[in-house]
Amino acid sequence: MTNKDLHDRRFYRAKEEADFAKEQISHTPQTEDPAYTLAFQDKEFLLREELRPVRFQLELLKPEMLLDEAGINSTLVIYGSARIPEPAKADALIEAASDEASLKMARRMKEKSKYYDEARKLGYLASNCGLEKDGKRDFVVCSGGGPSIMEAANRGAVDAGKETIGLNIVLPHEQAPNEYVTPSLSFQFHYFALRKMHFLLRTRAVAVFPGGFGTLDEFFELLTLVQTGKMEPLPIILFGKDFWNRVINFEALAEEGTISAKDIELFQFVETADEAWKIIRDFYDLECA
Repeated sequence: MTNKDLHDRRFYRAKEEADFAKEQISHTPQTEDPAYTLAFQDKEFLLREELRPVRFQLELLKPEMLLDEAGINSTLVIYGSARIPEPAKADALIEAASDEASLKMARRMKEKSKYYDEARKLGYLASNCGLEKDGKRDFVVCSGGGPSIMEAANRGAVDAGKETIGLNIVLPHEQAPNEYVTPSLSFQFHYFALRKMHFLLRTRAVAVFPGGFGTLDEFFELLTLVQTGKMEPLPIILFGKDFWNRVINFEALAEEGTISAKDIELFQFVETADEAWKIIRDFYDLECA
């Protein structure tokens, strides 16, 4: 029968072709060999070293397409430690301390546990604002999808009854999304570079809580992008002035001439979620509380 519809497809979609191949398969030496498998269904082929550029493209495309389909216009990214306990569990670290060094560290962790609550509240404030335009949502909370500060951020969004994003990374040790990440917005990455890109593609503000190497890595890369003009200025908010000034001597970098004194103005210090959300609201002239 002749198809005279000018707008109809003339080729089957890839999924349909895959179904045809599955139905029509016959068991012969030729069809049983991996060479006969459709290239886009051949996992061993896709995992070859030569296919790394293709895998890069897939990790860029998949989250981008699904976030767009979910109506995510912009995000509030929250970075922070995977080790800081929530206040209710902080005392357990002190009780488990076996020597003076571990006791000292446990006490410092308890001091920082307040930031779990602040991250949760910030996630709530951003999500509860409910900014939406043309069916696209703004300031959707996005974290690394792990425990501690990341969990708190996602949890705050859930407190507000809103969806929230988690960008997990495959690591040699166990790594799983926290229970507050929206399942359809929970992504897993192989490449750190692509994960970092997705953190910043949609973000309109970044809150950085005390953290370790991963947090520092993400924070400094963000600063570099803004400092060099590769990314437009946006609110970059550091929680815990005492912590940050203790672990990084920003003033010394300026005094040594390796950064400009004005570069220190790229970020602001806060202690509470209310302070952070006010900075974001003022920056974008938002009316929501």
